[in-house]
Amino acid sequence: VFLIAVCLFLSAALALPVFLFAGCDGGAGERCAYDISAVYGDGVLEGEMDFTYVNNTGGEMRFLEFCLFGNAYREDSAYKPVSSAFSAAYYAGESYGSMEVLSVSPAASWEVCGADENILRAELASPVSPGEKSVITVGWRLTLANVNHRTGVAQHAVNLGNFYPVLCVCEDGAFYECEYYSDGDPFYSECADYSVTFTAPAGYTLAASGQIVSADADGANKIYEMRLENARDFAVVLSEEFSVAQCEAGGVQLMYYYYDDAEADARLALMEKCLTYYSDTFGAYPYPTYSAVQTGFAVGGMEYPALVMLGDHITGTDYDYTLVHETAHQWWYAAVGNNQLENAWQDEGLAEFSAALFFEDHAEYGLKYASLKDSAERAYRALYTVQSQIFGEADTAMNKKLGEYLSEYQYVVLSYDKGFLLFDTLRESMGEKKFMGCLRRYFRENSGKLARTDDLIGSFAGAEGLIRSFIDGTAVL
Repeated sequence: VFLIAVCLFLSAALALPVFLFAGCDGGAGERCAYDISAVYGDGVLEGEMDFTYVNNTGGEMRFLEFCLFGNAYREDSAYKPVSSAFSAAYYAGESYGSMEVLSVSPAASWEVCGADENILRAELASPVSPGEKSVITVGWRLTLANVNHRTGVAQHAVNLGNFYPVLCVCEDGAFYECEYYSDGDPFYSECADYSVTFTAPAGYTLAASGQIVSADADGANKIYEMRLENARDFAVVLSEEFSVAQCEAGGVQLMYYYYDDAEADARLALMEKCLTYYSDTFGAYPYPTYSAVQTGFAVGGMEYPALVMLGDHITGTDYDYTLVHETAHQWWYAAVGNNQLENAWQDEGLAEFSAALFFEDHAEYGLKYASLKDSAERAYRALYTVQSQIFGEADTAMNKKLGEYLSEYQYVVLSYDKGFLLFDTLRESMGEKKFMGCLRRYFRENSGKLARTDDLIGSFAGAEGLIRSFIDGTAVL
């Protein structure tokens, strides 16, 4: 996500069985698969999915856990998806949603549980041995709040990020349960293959993570068939107001969906330049399509595999920067995943640094690498000074879990700005050629996987001390 609105709003203030670590892909064999059928109408999505679980954990699996991210929007939720700083996202006043599980089969039993009714736990009808697979069918109903956010009915579009039950990552002997913190992206998931059938009123135009292989009229509705392989999640945005600008670059179909942008052709050209630059710099873009979607969103933008949301409240250079940052997330998050709840800097810092590299190479956009670096340094020093004055010392450790930050401003500075400065420092200390080789190695060895901090450190041979000093807060900047 890109939190340009946080920076603008808060820049002057600081608010006081044993399972092995392995993903469904992880190089261990066949991936898990979601076969989803969903019908949208009048703020409600009815869905059913056949989930094929492939047991690559190395141990017998007797139950599965899925994250129910849509349930965070209910009135009595403990973890609010939108912070009070962005209450205007509820453009029509208070509004709530929910994610109800309707059926699970075959299953010995199932329940909705977790810290905030955020987990579906299903006891399997039969245990799944290592290397074997099992299919479980889940039915659910997603009721959308009227909110400019990842999941909701926005003012000009319907945003369907995280709209289905998502398998939790299994690590350290347990499933990792994601609470929906409002600061940052509370998502952590493995790559899988997707087959999605989506039905919506015919008047809507649909943008999606997956490649649309067919779109057929069915009375008053339109039925879309979509496919996406080796992706860690899947998102859809639909609107009755969309226009579409599109082109092809390097065999990838690029689409820009918008309803209020007089410079749509220039945005599409920027998408093409971004995709080409990042592919040449880091490694090939992994999907057949890439969509950028203008929509109502509380902050700057939000990334999903092969699709990004861009907040319609931002314009000009800020809008361009958001697009460049979110596009970088196709490499750092979509392809190379990480635990965004505990190591947000790992993808956000890299996305910020990658955006700065892009603008360094594309002077025509008027954003200079040196200026972006200076802005990050000033933000970090301001945070350090304020914390030192208030608390007597500054806590600049980057390995905090979402919810542990003192404020959204601290989250932005440590994850985005200090993350940027970490990779800039590595570049300066290692030299351009060696550094870029290490970064390409990191992408190559971890694409389609979940990269831990040690995986990143292992890609930058000889720089462990420097990286760890940034992470634990002992580095002097």
